[in-house]
Amino acid sequence: MSKLYVAKSQNLSVAWAEVFFHLMEPGGHDIAPAVITISDFDDRSLPRQIPEIQKAIDGMNPQSCRTVASTIFPNSLWTPDDDNSADQLYARYERVWPTIAKCQANKKGVYFRRLTAYQPKPDGQTPPVNQLKHVIETYRSGNHRHSALQASIFDPTRDHTNSRQRGFPCLQQVAFSASDGTLEVTGFYALQHHVPKAYGNYLGLCWLGRYMAQQMDLRLTQVTCIASSLKLPHADGYSKADLTPLKASIEQILNLHQMRAA
Repeated sequence: MSKLYVAKSQNLSVAWAEVFFHLMEPGGHDIAPAVITISDFDDRSLPRQIPEIQKAIDGMNPQSCRTVASTIFPNSLWTPDDDNSADQLYARYERVWPTIAKCQANKKGVYFRRLTAYQPKPDGQTPPVNQLKHVIETYRSGNHRHSALQASIFDPTRDHTNSRQRGFPCLQQVAFSASDGTLEVTGFYALQHHVPKAYGNYLGLCWLGRYMAQQMDLRLTQVTCIASSLKLPHADGYSKADLTPLKASIEQILNLHQMRAA
């Protein structure tokens, strides 16, 4: 297992590729911990990407990067230009939640659901907590205490089990740091699988940061993903030999991108 690794690229796609190449080196399979920071956003606060890289990753996985990202923030349900965008987002998600919950992959939960309808006591009497709404209202009220601007996903009453494999939730916590009119978002993962999940994780955190920045009247400037343990493929996923064609494809895409930018 490698020691601390910090990705230096600002572009989301390039940062993912940088970590991927590091993991594909001889002897490289996992990193503990890994820190990936994205700080290149366009004028709509969307992360700059190289679409061909996302498409190449999608070709290797049963779930697309956007599908993974939507578990953190359902971007397709949000209308940024609407004055009631927050209330509409929460209401739309509640309407589609029964359908989302039926999916086998979501049987233990979904990140956005825990962020917006956290159930501290599933007794049928205690109302769920919308953590995002609480963070937004706390900040708007003038309370900018850093420890108040965070949301928890891991729930020991449900997630502390003796299961050998659980899957959800790998993302444990999201913290929002506001300073001088800007917003920085940090997501902490206990475990992250790079090829099938990491790109979508980065994208989802960026989407979430864009939403929170708008609601808090701030400008999103940085999204950081910290993985306590970052592994190349899933335990029963691809071998390095399986991933060699993807590596060659990503290298070719980056070379073409650099030539265009020159």
